[in-house]
Amino acid sequence: MRPACSQEDSATHGSPIEEPAPATVAEAFIERAGRPQWQSRLASLRAAPGGSQAGRAMLRRYAAELTIERLRQVSGPAPLSPGERALLGLAAMTERLFGTLAEPGRVRLEAMLQEAMAEGGTLIPLFHLLRTAGLQASRGFAVRFAGLEQGAPFDLLLSRNGVEAELACEVVSAEDGRNVHRGAWFQLVDRIDPELQTWLAAHPGRYLLKMTLPRGLREDGGPATLADLHGRISALLADRRRSDQDEAAVLRLDPLLLVAAQADELGLMSRLRREFGPEAHLAVTSAGQGIFVMAARAGQENDVAAAVRRRMEAIAPVRLTGTRPGILAMFVEDTDRAEWQGLRERLELEGETRQFLTSADARPVVAVSCASRLELFGLPVPEAAPEGELRFRNPAHPAARVEALAPSILSSN
Repeated sequence: MRPACSQEDSATHGSPIEEPAPATVAEAFIERAGRPQWQSRLASLRAAPGGSQAGRAMLRRYAAELTIERLRQVSGPAPLSPGERALLGLAAMTERLFGTLAEPGRVRLEAMLQEAMAEGGTLIPLFHLLRTAGLQASRGFAVRFAGLEQGAPFDLLLSRNGVEAELACEVVSAEDGRNVHRGAWFQLVDRIDPELQTWLAAHPGRYLLKMTLPRGLREDGGPATLADLHGRISALLADRRRSDQDEAAVLRLDPLLLVAAQADELGLMSRLRREFGPEAHLAVTSAGQGIFVMAARAGQENDVAAAVRRRMEAIAPVRLTGTRPGILAMFVEDTDRAEWQGLRERLELEGETRQFLTSADARPVVAVSCASRLELFGLPVPEAAPEGELRFRNPAHPAARVEALAPSILSSN
């Protein structure tokens, strides 16, 4: 069986072949994913309250599914955005891959799709795998989907000029590095917002509630649960107190003194972000001329890059065999553009990755790459990594200077 992804895939033989219409590609992908499961996913997204913080976050999380559904409804040729083209290409690649795999591989690929369609799942792990395979093929590697074809612990087997390397794709959530989870914050804001609007109507003015949460805030509970924090905010407002403090949370209510804060929420949020920094969780409630701002921080800085390192330490010994040079392709999920840019510009990902590469767990690893949704969707924005990924070579690995591997292991900065 020929490799599922190789340089031949992008070659043109004879006359040009007409590209299938976006709707055709989208329909075929949805059929593969399972139409009942797809419709169930869409129903849950349509039911998400669009005006709520949690609802908007859910729509962002499932942006790939919503885009494919939108493309399914496109009749005839249409100009596509970079993100739409990228997702359409990944959907088409899924169908092509089914045609190259033997039965065991098709069963495993179907299982990946079913996991993506299950409650809480997304298409990101599958699309990260497919995009990584395509990226390596574009660099001149023959690519086999060894994880699907043979049940190997790694995902892809790369070969170039007689040299092979194993590649494992992994998705890690930035939430793993946050003490105050964004999902929990969005739920808190949605819970308290109606009360704040009522309170503002009775107490017109501009207010700022600053919260420090030393023990964090998570959807799965903990010392500062959503219900506890909601209750404390409600009591603070009802009793007209200015502060409330214990080991789980420090709350302080003050006048909002930002000079000439813009009236619209977007402008105010921009001012607040500059005031409180990139790690603060912010929310604005307005009623009439009244404005109520909530700003929350954890008791310590986020350690998203450290969470990525911890995942690499956990997976390298079990996902790579050590018989060939190994590459870890890490996808950092649940970040926004500003956070991803900060992780890169402050060299946090580089620092934690290079620390990992000095550990015993990294012995089979010749290189690590990191990417986000910006790169996956091919968005032409300055926050995206120029080469489609951040890449860090392990200079201590015996294969670090093997020329055949250079396109996939040389550091990108």
